[in-house]
Amino acid sequence: MRFLTAGESHGQKLVGIIEGLPAGMKISKAYIDKALGKRQQGPGRGGRMAIEQDEVQLVSGVRGGLSTGAPIALEILNRDWENWEKIMTWRDEADVESRKVLTPRPGHADLTGSLKYRTEVRNILERASARETAMRVATGNIARQMLDSLGVEIRGHVRGVGGVHAKFTDEAAYWQHVEQSEWSVGDPLAEEQMEKQLILAREQGESLGGILEVQVHHLPAGLGSHVQWDRKLDGKIAQAVLSVQAIKGISFGLGFEAGDRMGSKVHDPICYAVGKGFSRASNNAGGIEGGMTNGEPIILQAVMKPIPTLYQPLDTVHLDTKEVVKASVERSDVCAVPAALVVLEHVVAWVIAEAVMDKFAADSFIELENAWQEYQAYLRQK
Repeated sequence: MRFLTAGESHGQKLVGIIEGLPAGMKISKAYIDKALGKRQQGPGRGGRMAIEQDEVQLVSGVRGGLSTGAPIALEILNRDWENWEKIMTWRDEADVESRKVLTPRPGHADLTGSLKYRTEVRNILERASARETAMRVATGNIARQMLDSLGVEIRGHVRGVGGVHAKFTDEAAYWQHVEQSEWSVGDPLAEEQMEKQLILAREQGESLGGILEVQVHHLPAGLGSHVQWDRKLDGKIAQAVLSVQAIKGISFGLGFEAGDRMGSKVHDPICYAVGKGFSRASNNAGGIEGGMTNGEPIILQAVMKPIPTLYQPLDTVHLDTKEVVKASVERSDVCAVPAALVVLEHVVAWVIAEAVMDKFAADSFIELENAWQEYQAYLRQK
C-alpha cells in the first residue's frame, strides 16, 4: 500500500491517490467526511474553519461502495480558493500581493525552504501548511475503515495543552468524556484550565501546543519485523507521526521514563493462558517489542509545539534588505491540538494497515479477512 498527496493551502483543491488496497472492501464516504469535520473542530481554531467545509470526492477506484482494487483517487476542494485566486495565479496577471516578499516566520519552513528551493516564501508555506493534513486524514480514514472491518480499534485523547495536564484514568467514563469534549480530553477540570490558557494565549497574541496520545487495540502479535531497520513498526509509526506539521517528539509506552527505572520495572512479564495464548502482565513497552507488535495495545504519545504563526510576531530578517523586521502573519490558529489528534489517529491507521497488508498480502478483502482470522486462531492455540 502507498499513497501520495498534492495541493497547496490556498490552491484550488487537495488531491490524493491510494494504491494497493484490496478489492471488495466497504468504503463509506460519510465516514471520511465525519473525520474531516472533526479535524476542523476544536477550541482555538482560526477563521478559515468557518469557510472550509471539507468533503471528499471519491473520483475513482470505488464502485457501489466497494473498492475495485484499482487506485483510489480523492479530491477535497479548498473553498477559500475564491479569496486567494488572484494571489495564487502565478502568471503575469497575478495580483501584486502574490509578489510580496513575505518575512520568514521562526519555527516554520519559510526560510529554509526558500533557501533550499531558491524560490519565494509563498511557494514554500503553501505546501508546508498543515492544510495538507486534510488529505492525509481522508486517505488514512480509508485505511482505518479496513482496520475497523478487522476489529481493530484506534482511539486517542489529549493529555495536555499549554502546560495543563489531564489526569488519565482508563475507565469508560473517561473515554465517554473524551468523545463529548471539544478538547478531546477526559478530565473536566483540566478541560476548564485549558480553556483559560487558550483565552490568555489569544489575548497575548500567542499560540499553544500540547501532548497527545493514540492507542491501537486488538492487534495480533507479529506485525512489523526485526530483520531490517526500515521494517520495524515503531520506526515506521514514528516517521509518520513526526511527519505531521508541528509534531516534535514521540514515545511508546513508558517512553522517556524508562530511562529512569531499573530493568525489572520496565520490561513486561510474559503470561500464558490455554485458549488465549501469550500475553503480557503489563504494557510498559507500549505494545511493540523488537519492532513488532506483541499483542498488547500500541500506546504512543506525541508532543506538538505551538503553531509558528504568532499575532505578536517574533523578530526575523527581511530576505531582500536583510534588516531586522517582524515575521509575517498569515491567518492561523491559536491552538490546534485536538485537530492534530485527529490527524495522528489517521496517519497511525495508515501505517498499521500497511503492516497488515505486508503480513497478509491479499488482492481481495475476503482473502485478507480469512488470513487474518486464521492467524488469530493460530496465536490462540500456540
